[in-house]
Amino acid sequence: MAQVPRAVFVHRQSALQQLINRHGTYNQGSFFLSNKGLSAKSMVAQNDTVQDALALAGASVPPHWRRGTVERGDLDRFLFDEHDVVVVVGQDGLVANVAKYLDGQPVIGVNADPGNTGVLTRHGPDAVERLLHRVEAGTAQCELRTMAEARTDDGRTLTALNEVFLGHPSHQTARYRLATPDGRTERQASSGVLVGTGTGSTGWCGSVQRERPGAPRLPGPTQDQLVWFVREAWPSPTTGTDLTQGTLDGAATLSLTVESEGLVAFGDGIEADRLVLSWGERVDIGPAGKRLRLVV
Repeated sequence: MAQVPRAVFVHRQSALQQLINRHGTYNQGSFFLSNKGLSAKSMVAQNDTVQDALALAGASVPPHWRRGTVERGDLDRFLFDEHDVVVVVGQDGLVANVAKYLDGQPVIGVNADPGNTGVLTRHGPDAVERLLHRVEAGTAQCELRTMAEARTDDGRTLTALNEVFLGHPSHQTARYRLATPDGRTERQASSGVLVGTGTGSTGWCGSVQRERPGAPRLPGPTQDQLVWFVREAWPSPTTGTDLTQGTLDGAATLSLTVESEGLVAFGDGIEADRLVLSWGERVDIGPAGKRLRLVV
């Protein structure tokens, strides 16, 4: 007997919900903002828009399907299974947040606000019913987006859709020895190392690349290539600045051997979910074995 699919809706707390959590009630939160010359009306409108999108998308689930819901803050405790179809309702960043917890499940990105056009959340809530039926029938078109992975020499791993960052969490100087796939090495002191995908090229990596003359071309989102940048490398008698950017083709990895305490590696800006690194550990960063399966 075939397993019944499950539609899993992923969302995040709205600014209104965060305001109420902080102040206890809406009235107290609204009073706090009014004393600063601000209004909660825009928060209410944004919250209503998201809730309407969730309701419309939720009503599109076929009657025989199972369903589930998870808030962004609970993703690391939610158990996805192979028969899930993940419906992300929100902005592009929410797709990146959930991608690391998936392994081939199709993802439908739903833009809750028609005023914000997304690259990953490209569908309106009214398209969900049609897309769910296509997924069930096996006719949905999917884009396989490259992801990045950091792997320590003791076997711990971390994946990311946009980029992996290695450095100090408080932005102190990070010290390490960097080794490129072609065998070049350099001891460095910097603000950290950024390894990004084609999806991440529209974000952090794109900002770095635009500010650097001669920076490598950014890859496409489905291209089997990553790009890497060293941030603010500092020259000294023991550290260099020659190896500060490049690309990783195919299965090539960038290797870093940690030479200071307190360094971390995290993906897609989620510092809470990170690898804590200590002196002497080696981290290899390259393309992940899995990809985001985005329904287009």
